[in-house]
Amino acid sequence: MLKLYDVSTALNTILQRSPLQSLTHLPGVLGNIEEIFGQGVTPTQAVTKILESVRKEGDVALLQWSERLDHVQLNSLRVSTEKLSEAYKALPSKLREAMSNAANRIRAYHHRQPMPSWETDELGGRLGQRLTAIDKVGIYVPGGTAPLPSSLLMSAIPAQVAGVRSLIVCTPPTPNTNILAAAYLCGIDQVYQIGGAQAIAAMAFGTQSVPKVDKIVGPGNLFVTLAKQQVYGLVGLDGLTGPTETLIIADGTANPTLVAADLLAQAEHDILASAILLTPDRALAKAVQLEVVRQMESLSRADTIAQSLNCRGGVVITPDLNTAADLANQYAPEHLCLFVANPNALVKRINNAGGLFLGEYSCEVLGDYIAGPSHVMPTGGTARFASPLNVLDFVKITSMIALDAESTLHLSPLAAEMARAESLTAHVMAATLREASDVL
Repeated sequence: MLKLYDVSTALNTILQRSPLQSLTHLPGVLGNIEEIFGQGVTPTQAVTKILESVRKEGDVALLQWSERLDHVQLNSLRVSTEKLSEAYKALPSKLREAMSNAANRIRAYHHRQPMPSWETDELGGRLGQRLTAIDKVGIYVPGGTAPLPSSLLMSAIPAQVAGVRSLIVCTPPTPNTNILAAAYLCGIDQVYQIGGAQAIAAMAFGTQSVPKVDKIVGPGNLFVTLAKQQVYGLVGLDGLTGPTETLIIADGTANPTLVAADLLAQAEHDILASAILLTPDRALAKAVQLEVVRQMESLSRADTIAQSLNCRGGVVITPDLNTAADLANQYAPEHLCLFVANPNALVKRINNAGGLFLGEYSCEVLGDYIAGPSHVMPTGGTARFASPLNVLDFVKITSMIALDAESTLHLSPLAAEMARAESLTAHVMAATLREASDVL
């Protein structure tokens, strides 16, 4: 059953943000870690061990971890181009059409995102910025019980629009054929059947088979996210995309059947997924509770949904919609759905959300697959300062400075004065030398 909360209780439970490491001790996360790594070993420590072994031993470690963790003996880490082509050709016609349409919409959306290079002479000399694409990007695509070819499209296409020259994909063995087909659709021929923390290690350090990349993007489970956290700085990251989350704000005009369906769609991702409803309408809350129970009976991942809703989901009864909006800003959800009579009015109060879904026609599931924006969005409250994956994640800004003599003569004494205040005498000298006419 989806529990009901008052605001005060919710703020201390389901709406409370916790550090990533605290999630490692929730029920169901530890699994067989101690059996594999030893008693008392935490997920963070296990990930550290995996990363270090791959850094030192390369492919040998990757093959060993695939056998220990994925129970697969591999002859080759790389998936052949023939298998990619075969996977695409084997797609049912309806799925091929759906994936092609999704790819086209994702590409069209991201082509509209500006990537400005500019120059100006208004400040003296010539100043500006130059945008260049990152050379090599690695994409992690989750597999397991819910393989996500959509995540490949949502990660690869913005990178291609930005001009990234080399893309590689890592996905757990044995790869889902739909993921391979998505890679073929995107024109990616470097696909490796490596999952989990070991995949992040391979892309961060490079091995005999897997090239080292400059940036790693794409969502993954808790262990993938912990691995990304530990290699940050050696490579760039799109962010620490942890367990997925949806917050729905609804009033009495909302359809409880649709609200329940959207909550269930979120909860089936993962036992750590968050599916939360904020509403001032107690009658709607009760109706959604009943609908959740009714709809769950026919769902294939009902066990996962039940654990997710029990640990991380719920309905919060708010005094009014404005309070719900304030709570949403504080929570800063990955997905924020506004199922209210006038969503455009309420959206003006929202500052923090990865994606805004306005009205019941704009269900999150369409955003997951085909609407256009990347579905790789900030989680864990990071929507307070982070953005969904976009073309700017795949470019670098280089500052351009080309001062003329007149500007330098004017600016050098000012720079020297600031350098003296910081006791940096070599800076002072470098600046004052520019003032000497016999030097310039």
